[in-house]
Amino acid sequence: MKKRLCSILAIAFAISALFAFTACGNKDAADEGDTSADNSLKAIQDRGELILGCDDAFPPMGFDDNGQIVGFDIDLAQAVANKLDVKLVVKPIDWTTKEAELQSKKIDVIWNGYSILKDRVEQVTFTKPYLNNQQFLVVRADSSIKTKAELAGKTVGVQTDSAAEELVNADAEFSGSLKELRTYDDYQDALNDLKSSTRIDAVAVDKVLIEYVMKQNPDTFVILEESLGDEYFGIGCRKGEEALADAIDKALDELKADGTTAQISEPWFGAGNDIVIRDVARLTAADFK
Repeated sequence: MKKRLCSILAIAFAISALFAFTACGNKDAADEGDTSADNSLKAIQDRGELILGCDDAFPPMGFDDNGQIVGFDIDLAQAVANKLDVKLVVKPIDWTTKEAELQSKKIDVIWNGYSILKDRVEQVTFTKPYLNNQQFLVVRADSSIKTKAELAGKTVGVQTDSAAEELVNADAEFSGSLKELRTYDDYQDALNDLKSSTRIDAVAVDKVLIEYVMKQNPDTFVILEESLGDEYFGIGCRKGEEALADAIDKALDELKADGTTAQISEPWFGAGNDIVIRDVARLTAADFK
């Protein structure tokens, strides 16, 4: 009887141990498969750098000036990096593959006049908007074209995968009236083509860019009065990286409150013209019709 009892106890112990081991194994597996923890901010701070992906031909937000990337967005990002206590690394990228660069972790943020659009909201986590922008059509100063309607049968240039391209295509009546919507790798190429050739008749372009270009090159272009639409710029983080987006928003809020954004705006947009906004909530797909 005693021997039988010992055998029963041994079996019971073995079964208990098996359940314990299985439960522990399941817990470990669950922990390993649990990706809900957002360590995006910690990862940046542990590494000690924030890698910013930008279009290096988009003045005044970010552009190559004699081998150095400069611009408003670069200065603003540097101030944010200082707040996060990390080094800012600026990396020029192919703008047509910007989301792929972000998702493959070659960069940490897309930050360079990055318009918040419905399809982009579905791919990345945006910060709150930090700038209100518009898209306009621009023609040569000596052009006879005065209105958007007069571009019927003409050729309009846009940057590939830009907000301007999306807005033109979204206006079926306008885009359908064009002879051609010609795409360019960057706005500089499009504007140079407009200025020096007859291949295109207008360029659809960001207000912040064309106003800056026209200050540097007066009497070269004219902006048509009709806006193609309003939009917001935001900083794009990988989808789900709320911790990093929250930290950037917090830093921008503080920089706005202490007057730093006004100081950063002045060299690019003129004294007394703080272009940074902080009063618009994050946009979601539901905000787009």
